[in-house]
Amino acid sequence: MNERDQAHKSLGDVVIKPESASYHRSQRILSVTGYLVDLGVLIILLFGGWSAAIRSFAESLNPYPAVALLIYALVLGAILKTVSLPFDYLGGFWLEHRYHLSNLTFGGWVKDEIKESLVGGVLGILGLEFLYWTLRAWPQNWWLITGVIFTGFFILMANLAPILILPIFFKLTPLSNPALEVRLRRLAERAGTRVQGVYEWKLGEKTKKANAALMGLGNTRRILLADTLLDGFSEDEVEAVLAHELGHHVHADIWRGLATQTAATFLGLYVVSVGLAQWSGPLGFRSSSDFANLPLLALILLMVSLLLLPVVNGLSRRMERAADSYAVRSIRDPAVLVSSFERLATLNLAERRPPTWIEFVFHSHPSIEKRIEFIRRSHVVLAEETAISAKQAQ
Repeated sequence: MNERDQAHKSLGDVVIKPESASYHRSQRILSVTGYLVDLGVLIILLFGGWSAAIRSFAESLNPYPAVALLIYALVLGAILKTVSLPFDYLGGFWLEHRYHLSNLTFGGWVKDEIKESLVGGVLGILGLEFLYWTLRAWPQNWWLITGVIFTGFFILMANLAPILILPIFFKLTPLSNPALEVRLRRLAERAGTRVQGVYEWKLGEKTKKANAALMGLGNTRRILLADTLLDGFSEDEVEAVLAHELGHHVHADIWRGLATQTAATFLGLYVVSVGLAQWSGPLGFRSSSDFANLPLLALILLMVSLLLLPVVNGLSRRMERAADSYAVRSIRDPAVLVSSFERLATLNLAERRPPTWIEFVFHSHPSIEKRIEFIRRSHVVLAEETAISAKQAQ
């Protein structure tokens, strides 16, 4: 048997879990249906006069723009949350339990929904207050100023997320395996990454799925390992999964992602500025700074996001492929990377063979079969390169 055949044999075969296709198909149906319902509600709010009526009600309670906007946002947010709640339940609780992926109780799900609504609501209201303040103060260039501030906010949140946002939803404790921590820190050092700690991420309280992450920037960067990963994977496999995450750091993918998000934000805000200037008057709003046009703003952003989705996901898949390539070359046995991906695919009920157009539009990662085949090819190339180097050294 030649080296190429040995390399393929060492990586084993893919085990397919048939219910994964049904699970992801149900997810997509719920997501698309929820998206269309949200779209319909925004259209009704906009063209049915509801948004203007809510604005008038808010101003009757307090005419000061910032306070009136706060009241308006709370009322509108309550309407949108009420409409989306059934889909949140079906997708976030019922479906996960139907496919035996969730450990979350109904009470726990409700608690998380409340937390998410509070955190998202506070951040959303602050963003809206700033956006409409700039619309009032700088009606021509508001989108540029807002884009700059939002970009700074994205960077700030990337830095603070592991110490401010994630602990609201999950428990994090220092890793209790000193030998594994040393091993992972050395792997990070070889990747040129300084981490502030290695933490066990208590994911198992809510789900059977496994994950790992390298989160934060600078002095908040830390390695997060789900307890489900630590319990079900060998130390070699944990190292392989982290090697992939470190590949993102080596290729500066966090900054690439922020750059992509920034470009999309500026584009979206510019299109919104054109849309508000053109349609606010014909739709009966006082001006572009009339916050009753918020459904119009949201509709424009939804359309821009939908058009950009395949582009953003395509860029993400390229980054994932590059991170896989780094992982193959940074661990001792690339075959372990395949076994770890197979375990992750089984635990997470990954869709191994999605339709091509589904992957193109909706998937931020290459399909699991494509990733495994890529690792196999990379492993073969690496084995051949190693054999050639050994022969040259003799």
